[in-house]
Amino acid sequence: MADPLLFFLLAIPVVLLTGIAKGGFAGGLGTLAVPLLTLLVDPRLAAAVMLPILCVMDLFTVWQYRRGWDGRSLKILLPGAIIGIVIGGLTFKIMNADMIRVIVGLMSIIFVANYWFVDRHRGQVSRHSQNPLRGGILGALSGFTSFIAHAGGPPLSQYLFPLRLDKTVMVATSVMFFFTVNYTKLIPYALLGQLSADNLLMSLYLMPFAPVGVWLGIWLHKRVSTRLFYIACYGLLFLVGIRLFSEGMMALL
Repeated sequence: MADPLLFFLLAIPVVLLTGIAKGGFAGGLGTLAVPLLTLLVDPRLAAAVMLPILCVMDLFTVWQYRRGWDGRSLKILLPGAIIGIVIGGLTFKIMNADMIRVIVGLMSIIFVANYWFVDRHRGQVSRHSQNPLRGGILGALSGFTSFIAHAGGPPLSQYLFPLRLDKTVMVATSVMFFFTVNYTKLIPYALLGQLSADNLLMSLYLMPFAPVGVWLGIWLHKRVSTRLFYIACYGLLFLVGIRLFSEGMMALL
């Protein structure tokens, strides 16, 4: 592991930024945490440390959006997500750190591309009806990428945005989806030894910053331009994604 002081100097703002995104800016930038931490530590360690913190954040966001989610969407998406989590758990042990860096880097780049070409123009996307097959596939992809690197946002958004749900309903549905997914992931993470005493201790040290980040997100929601916030964060995520992908590929080749 990298120098502990250097790790925590990076991890504290990462946790705060993740909380701000979840609390006030629709939450998708939880994807930013693992790629940034992977710059210093094994991506499996980064994912393990972040999961308990994300679960704590989910408690606050579920309370904030405790009413109004779309039950039909969740019924379509969640069974596929569970399948994706199982696939992630079964393949996790056979992937080394460099393979995961390539996957995380590629997912980061795809996430940014999805934002620029889909999310930013979601108001222009043609409206779709509920589709169990499409929802099952995208739910499974979201569950898998969420298991590997807490990066399930893009597949979920690709299903929810074309439904043209009310903004609050869409956010509430996303919050409940990831609440369910993250708490389900605790089981295979524990079985794989990811929730070791050392990893949980690191999570515990960072845990106080989780509610602070969520509170800051709620407070900043009406005070900071969402557009500027996302431009800055996605720009950073894109650069990190390119670095992780290139470093992982060079090591594998």
